[in-house]
Amino acid sequence: MRIPYLLGSVLTLLLAFSQPSRAAAPDSADTAQAKHLLQSAVEYYRVQGDAAFAAFSRQGEFIDGEHYVFVVDTRGTMLASGGTSAVLIGRDVSAVLEPELRTAFAQALASDEGQVQTAEYRWMNARDSRVERKQVYYQRVGERIIAVGHYLPRAAPEQAQNLLNRAVAAFSKDPQGTLHSINQLSADFREDDLYVFVVDLDNRRYVAHGYNLRLLGVDFATIQDPEGKPVGAPILALMSTAASGGYDYHWKNPVTAKVEGKHALLRKVGHYLLAVGYYRETK
Repeated sequence: MRIPYLLGSVLTLLLAFSQPSRAAAPDSADTAQAKHLLQSAVEYYRVQGDAAFAAFSRQGEFIDGEHYVFVVDTRGTMLASGGTSAVLIGRDVSAVLEPELRTAFAQALASDEGQVQTAEYRWMNARDSRVERKQVYYQRVGERIIAVGHYLPRAAPEQAQNLLNRAVAAFSKDPQGTLHSINQLSADFREDDLYVFVVDLDNRRYVAHGYNLRLLGVDFATIQDPEGKPVGAPILALMSTAASGGYDYHWKNPVTAKVEGKHALLRKVGHYLLAVGYYRETK
């Protein structure tokens, strides 16, 4: 399936399902880096034309850590890439690209040239061999779409809430099956840097954990974060009088491998506590 063929139906879908955009947040260092690289690539392309593809596809000024340039034409052919998608150069990749990215690029074809746009999709991160969320910034220049993306190691609060809702629904229907799936590290209960953990409130011990199975059976009341702040005891106290809540502490992010600020979303189901926490970038 080629991008021009998608254009009409995609624009219809965009009109039907588009949502109001949220207020723009200040650029993170990764975002600023990606936008700067995109601007440099666009300026270089305007001078060099298609001869720029060689520079985009080799080690050099257009590869900056995990940030790299890739170019797709209006027919869906990969023309250049400084990343793992370099193996796709010369091939029609419209069927390989995530639906979100195909939609975004089709929208770019209908927009005025020179506008920098953004989209979110999922792509394999060669650093840790995991499919992760990625933010891409792109601009149409003639019949080319020039793009730069960066990975998003921290899932959004909305993702955490959705994962907790799914876990609660599954647990309510099949408690033992859900605990087994969480402890088997099922993808149903893990997403990016999010995972579910479950504590039996009767004996205060972990009965399921979607990241660290060594915690199974450990008394939750004894848990502290790496800074020595109590985690388990305050949460248990909170859940003794409430059916839901939240708690802030620090914990190791399984994606970045760094200790970061975390906010746990808590829900009581019978005599069990189900929780999903999302990480906050440390300032």
